Amino acid sequence: MVTYVATLDVPHQVVDYLARLLAAHRRRIGTPRGSRALGPFRQAVLVLRWFRERGCVHCLARDAGISQATGYRYLHEGIDVLAGQAPDLHGVLRRCQEEGMTHVILDGTLVQVGPRFGRA
Repeated sequence: MVTYVATLDVPHQVVDYLARLLAAHRRRIGTPRGSRALGPFRQAVLVLRWFRERGCVHCLARDAGISQATGYRYLHEGIDVLAGQAPDLHGVLRRCQEEGMTHVILDGTLVQVGPRFGRA
């Protein structure tokens, strides 16, 4: 077997940001320090590699030195942590309205942000 080093085409700040989010998540759920197979930075690299390369989880896990099951668990945990940072749709539409936008495109559909948005 041949091992090699690769470069992930993602700014270092993005990896650091996700690693900080993962570390905070681990503290929040009470994960004991040093109990994970990968630290937050290496988990962030695994998650971002999946987003950039759409690589097979088996290959990502193998490269990280973890089992496929752990790879899936770490991947989905990272995706959930990132998704938790996204604003909800109502918040986005409200902000668009506040900024004076009349229309937005959501999933390829033109949506009018009218004066009645957010009112019952």
